[in-house]
Amino acid sequence: MEDDYEPLTPDLSRKQKQGQTIPWGALIVVIIVVSFGVSVITGFLLGDHFNAWLEERLSEADIPGVTTTVEVTEEESATIAAVEKTQPAVVSIVVTKDISQIYEDTYGNELFPFFFSTPGEQEGSQEIGGGTGFFISSDGMLLTNKHVVQDANADYSVILQDGTRYDNVTVLARDPIEDMAVLKVDDGDDFPALEFGDSDALKVGQTVIAIGNSLGQYQNSVTKGIVSGLGRDITAGDSFGQSSERLQNIIQTDAAINQGNSGGPLINLAGQVVGINTAVDYSGQLVGFALPINGFKDEIESVRESGEIVKPYLGVRYAILTAEIAEQNDLDYDYGALVLRGREVGALAVVPGSPADKAGIVENDIILEINGTQINEDNDLSALIQTYQVGDKLTLKIVHDGSEKEIEVILEKRSTDG
Repeated sequence: MEDDYEPLTPDLSRKQKQGQTIPWGALIVVIIVVSFGVSVITGFLLGDHFNAWLEERLSEADIPGVTTTVEVTEEESATIAAVEKTQPAVVSIVVTKDISQIYEDTYGNELFPFFFSTPGEQEGSQEIGGGTGFFISSDGMLLTNKHVVQDANADYSVILQDGTRYDNVTVLARDPIEDMAVLKVDDGDDFPALEFGDSDALKVGQTVIAIGNSLGQYQNSVTKGIVSGLGRDITAGDSFGQSSERLQNIIQTDAAINQGNSGGPLINLAGQVVGINTAVDYSGQLVGFALPINGFKDEIESVRESGEIVKPYLGVRYAILTAEIAEQNDLDYDYGALVLRGREVGALAVVPGSPADKAGIVENDIILEINGTQINEDNDLSALIQTYQVGDKLTLKIVHDGSEKEIEVILEKRSTDG
């Protein structure tokens, strides 16, 4: 007789027989959700500690090609600090002119009544341009480009970062050679002034920051880049193509410089001014230029002491001769400064009453040497003259009427207008 017992089956068999099942899918979902939550909470609590630990280990490891976020953060912090230090001292310059003066300058006195048939129509003023400048002393002295304030018949105002406007602004001096001018706010004091850096210490690849009134409407815009080149020589013209000047020993940068940035500071990461933004080459991309600040330190002191920029001058217009120019014009000399008149009406080759005129230099003479130093592309005439002082006596070797001879010239002070 068989034993009377039930088979040893799990309870599951009974429940299945009764039509009930364990919800395995739901159980798996619950496990996944719980695991995910634990992971998130753990990562949140430990992530910052792990990242800090990892950065510390990487900085100590000195692994080639590995850059830690600590270095990026340091440069960003330095950039922000430099901008915050500099921006309050950067101003927008507004150029305003009487409407009557605008039409008189453009069309002359004879045609002026044609445009204004009644006296009331010739009243008022109009903004005709602008640029950027920056304070260099707490009493309101400013630096900018000469081409920003070149119109002697215009009025100039400055607008601070906080919107405060000063209309009583005087142009103290315009540099007769370089694109620089010194202004003064006549009312107000305790202005934030910028510190000068050493532009001679700049290196190609060094980080620089440009600040200015971009396009005349985006005040105190900030762009960042590097020093792309040093010692550049350029010919810079105004936006209307009416004038141009030769600028030497210029800083090239890829920090974006737009119209309206002219006269603004180019600063280093210490917030020090190393240049004055002056020009851009529109035929390329991000090719901007700034005047090195070291070239103006003595001039600024001169303005403070005497109210004007004191610079020696010779008084000639010229073109530097090269082998190519000599070949094209069948000249016997491929170096020196050929004295010739300018393209503009009245732009004489030799300034009447100048040191060159008194020494007998005339148009088509070639100035070969100054005190034994040859004049060529690397030793420009103007640059050599600026190495001397007013009153210095120089010996010039020139070609006059086809013959070489030496003459003596005493340098005089070139007047600067305010």
